[in-house]
Amino acid sequence: MKIQSISSEGSGVARFDGQAVFVANTAVGDDIIAHIIKAKPKYAVGIIKKIIKPSKDRIECDCGVFPRCGGCAYRHISYESELEEKKRRVQDAFDRIGKLNIGIDETVGAEKTDRYRNKAQYPVGLSQNGDLVIGFYSPRSHRICDGTDCRLQPEEFGSLLRRIKMWVLTSRVSIYDEQSGKGLLRHIYIRKAEATGEIMVCLVVTSAGVPNRERLVEGLLEENKNIKTVLLNVNAKKTNTVLGDECVCLYGDGYITDVLCGKKIRISPLSFYQVNRSQAQKLYEKARKYADLTGSETLLDLYCGAGTIGLSMSDGVRRLIGVEVVPQAIEDAKINAELNGVKNVRFICDDAKGAAKTLLQEGISPDVIVLDPPRKGCDREVVETVAGMKPERVVYVSCDPATLARDCAVFSQLGYEVKKAAVFDLFPRTVHVETVVLLSRADI
Repeated sequence: MKIQSISSEGSGVARFDGQAVFVANTAVGDDIIAHIIKAKPKYAVGIIKKIIKPSKDRIECDCGVFPRCGGCAYRHISYESELEEKKRRVQDAFDRIGKLNIGIDETVGAEKTDRYRNKAQYPVGLSQNGDLVIGFYSPRSHRICDGTDCRLQPEEFGSLLRRIKMWVLTSRVSIYDEQSGKGLLRHIYIRKAEATGEIMVCLVVTSAGVPNRERLVEGLLEENKNIKTVLLNVNAKKTNTVLGDECVCLYGDGYITDVLCGKKIRISPLSFYQVNRSQAQKLYEKARKYADLTGSETLLDLYCGAGTIGLSMSDGVRRLIGVEVVPQAIEDAKINAELNGVKNVRFICDDAKGAAKTLLQEGISPDVIVLDPPRKGCDREVVETVAGMKPERVVYVSCDPATLARDCAVFSQLGYEVKKAAVFDLFPRTVHVETVVLLSRADI
């Protein structure tokens, strides 16, 4: 069978007897023999048995754990073809889901396709033999693929993982078991500020009662002098959510500081911060261009996180209002405003729906609204509330083409027209892609 397209999850799609067959780790143009491992009424799933004729897009894989590790989806194809696929996926979502006639203005690829991430969350577990494993989950499973050096992460993350592994073994730290809910160590969470070099190490544990804390901190500082802070994040809930609400600082101030779009940004464990700083700066610059600020506007930044997008535009508006539901992120946003001397800003800790309604009741009418929601996109009520505030422009930053297209379709029903869209690859070698869209009110 011949691979004709790529699914949103990165699998190749072929047709056999009129039915779609999904085959992972294939490329458009591959002529393959596949073994069917799952057959459903409307589709089937297969695995490669033999590549009869490879696609022109295929390249030699440069990672020893691909595809067993679930982090990457495209290490077997050229970066140029990956970018084309991501652009096609966004365009297809606008066409098929949104039923919108929108062209993609540009696709901005990354300068670095390796070592670009500033954040990693590594699950910790035990193998069937009882050996300690640290790495990433294999595709569609909670089976950990052991590996301390990921090509998407900074090299120093690997050395820090090996140092932590040594501490775990010598201190007899118990490992969390998802089935029983017993054990201490769940995840290892590392962040790096690219501009300053500062590193944060955070262990996700079920209790703050961690043995040999001093030895852990001493070992990490000995391994890397750029470590600014070491923390514990306590998550005792039997859940798939990685982080809990409580953080205990073992060393430093509990945060690191980066520079993004010329603004100092304080990052704590619970803060949202884009994982690819250099590409995020390009994305935010495009968002600012779409916002078309003159200095007289009231800008509303919904889902503001630590304030990064709004603060990057603060010198171009009369008033900035940021909204975020995570209290820690709001505190970081306020501190980030102080760090940068931004006075024309107000931050509100609430969900997008509640805050938007509050501002509407206060009679505040933003000229421009920036939306940067989570992957699930905006609830219809949020879109309706935003449209009800009648901003001249809405700049929508999205990490999921499907929910973006769905929400843009709702905006179009409410009197907003999609004027421009640009694709930014913040996540090379993975299926994820960012898009920024400009929507303008049709009656102006």
